[in-house]
Amino acid sequence: MRAAAGALTLLVLLTGCSGTSGDDETPKAAVNIFPIDGARELPPEQPIMVGAAGGTLKSVTVEAAGRPVAGFYSADRTRWHSERPMAPGVSYRVHAVVAGRGGASAERTSRFSTKAAGKSFGIKTLLPDKETGLTVGVGMPIMITFDQPVTDRVSIERNLVVQASKPITGAWHWLGKDRVVFRPKEYWPAYTKVRLVARLAGVRGADGVYGKQDYTRDFQIGRSQISVADTQSHHMQIKRDGELIRNFPISAGRGGVMRHYTTNGVHVAMSREPVTVMTSPDAGPGQSGYYQTTTYSNVRFSDTGEYVHGAPWSVGDQGSANVSHGCVNLSPTNAKWFMNNTLLGDPIIVTGSPRQVDPTNGWSYWENSWQQWLKSSRLRADTAASL
Repeated sequence: MRAAAGALTLLVLLTGCSGTSGDDETPKAAVNIFPIDGARELPPEQPIMVGAAGGTLKSVTVEAAGRPVAGFYSADRTRWHSERPMAPGVSYRVHAVVAGRGGASAERTSRFSTKAAGKSFGIKTLLPDKETGLTVGVGMPIMITFDQPVTDRVSIERNLVVQASKPITGAWHWLGKDRVVFRPKEYWPAYTKVRLVARLAGVRGADGVYGKQDYTRDFQIGRSQISVADTQSHHMQIKRDGELIRNFPISAGRGGVMRHYTTNGVHVAMSREPVTVMTSPDAGPGQSGYYQTTTYSNVRFSDTGEYVHGAPWSVGDQGSANVSHGCVNLSPTNAKWFMNNTLLGDPIIVTGSPRQVDPTNGWSYWENSWQQWLKSSRLRADTAASL
């Protein structure tokens, strides 16, 4: 809606260009086209606009390098606006016909071209994908990493369209010059179908830098499964669609030093790993505190190496004491069930620990309040388009 409002203003100016003299009660039919005929080296991010004076648009045909360009008419057919901005390094031809009053008509053809892009940008990674699985948990963010830095965040956000089969309000959030993340205000509703349409072809990413192509990604939200690991009660409760289905005894980070506490807060399942070799991050072989352990049935929930995993060596402490280096320990049987029944994107909430997770640690974006999240969004909150 923001882009459309500006476009309509420009179109009103276009249609006002061909007025009539006070001596003629019937205005003559005329066509106004923007950009003007013969223009060269135009900025690609501009739209194409056609206006009718003294009548209505009977037809508008636009071609880019011989291919049709989509657009839409105003309700009264006095204005036409291209659906997308122009692409860089392309020659355009516009032909429009106006049907005037009393059978009069007018037509015009305009040819112009845009300047070539100095550089182009595209999407390097887009999650969720086939590796994460395209059925994901209710906490799954949409994460985009570009293949080079971009600075025109407004232009990019305006062309990242999220569609959903159920009503949601969400927003994009920038994490540096090459990463942007989308999350709803609340968790996704269970069983929602989602589509991201990244209409980036020709979109300005920075000065002289334009998008290479469009991207589309379809995925689905599965059942709602939310796990809460309480480091004080030493139990993890798992609720599915609001119903408690498991209450596992756990052992969490033993503390002593801050790095050995499990991080408190809202995490999201990031990977399922049947076998993982865990190595002490702050001690090498022969040093005090060094360890290297093979663990099984692992669900990762942070970038700093925190997992829910099987730990046969701590079964005697599970349910009563915290003895791990920071992970959430389960019995081998319980860990295997948890890994097999977890979707990536399932929230894993840790409570009772003095060490708070950083919102950029893994996919812990739910640690941001909604107001905090919006501070790094250029267009703020919006309602997803209906799918």
